[in-house]
Amino acid sequence: MHVPDGFIDAPTSAVTGVVAAGALAVSLRGARRELDERTAPLAGLVAAFIFAVQMLNFPVAAGTSGHLLGGALAAILVGPYTAVLCVSVVLLMQGVLFADGGLTALGVNITDMAIVTTVVSYAVFRGLLAVLPRKRRSVTVASFVAALVSVPAAAVAFTLIYAIGGTTDVSIGKVATAMIGVHVLIGIGEAVITALTVGAVVAVRPDLVYGARGLRQRLRLRVNGALVDAPAAPAAAAPVAVRTSRRTLWVTGLVTSLVLAGFVSFYASANPDGLEKVAHDKGIDAKAEKHASADSPLADYGVKDISDARLSGGLAGVIGVGVTVVAGSAVFWALRRRRHDDVSPVNTGV
Repeated sequence: MHVPDGFIDAPTSAVTGVVAAGALAVSLRGARRELDERTAPLAGLVAAFIFAVQMLNFPVAAGTSGHLLGGALAAILVGPYTAVLCVSVVLLMQGVLFADGGLTALGVNITDMAIVTTVVSYAVFRGLLAVLPRKRRSVTVASFVAALVSVPAAAVAFTLIYAIGGTTDVSIGKVATAMIGVHVLIGIGEAVITALTVGAVVAVRPDLVYGARGLRQRLRLRVNGALVDAPAAPAAAAPVAVRTSRRTLWVTGLVTSLVLAGFVSFYASANPDGLEKVAHDKGIDAKAEKHASADSPLADYGVKDISDARLSGGLAGVIGVGVTVVAGSAVFWALRRRRHDDVSPVNTGV
């Protein structure tokens, strides 16, 4: 759903740019509260994983494909504020290096793909956890539904933005019907990927999943034939041993991302994604402009001057994962360090 240059007029693009900048400023402050020494490395990895999986377009209808947006996945794993930053880092890398998503439309893309998907999915996720049993399985179920809802929500947001600042005279009703219809199908794929990923991390390190915090089920005892809550464990009780170290999880996630982007992406669907298909069918792309980074050495997810398509795409994917994990990790470690500085006691010299 990367919006190219020329779909949205300059004034509307400028307004969404201001909205995106404001949301990023709020998210930078919020992420400082979400990140700690355990989750800061995971946040950079989540950004890289989203980049990798977004290269894996899957077929959803005749001649149409879809790919992960990632807002729900990031929000549940590392928190909503950090999620906005994760997806924004991915969008920035894609726009600047790979000519994917217009640079003048960066505000539109961040508003739609980072902010809307995160806010909607996390609201749905928290609402479901409030009524579901306090079990780890509920986290996976809630993540599935939240991700499913977030994609058509992004389609609705794009339609509203296009209704305000679209550059072509197209029936908004037809655009809305087409966008929502195809993105409901894409949402199913998003939900499956999100639930599988969240479920896998919850299974090995539930303490690292932001959305699973505080969901430990109380032990219940049978007393005189009735089930009652057991007394809370002492605060000083030893923590439960974990089966997978943070380093092992990080390395496994990075290797998985590299394999997905460097090898599996070659087998992704070549059909246009939902927005591209609707834009072509409805004439939204009539005034699309050439991307400012169209001459980038990595444009269109290939390495310039390498003729072998498999090698070119694979190298581009590996480079993209590497750049994204470095950029994301730098941002999140800086935020973590800033938080540490903020909470450190001031030396008064007494």
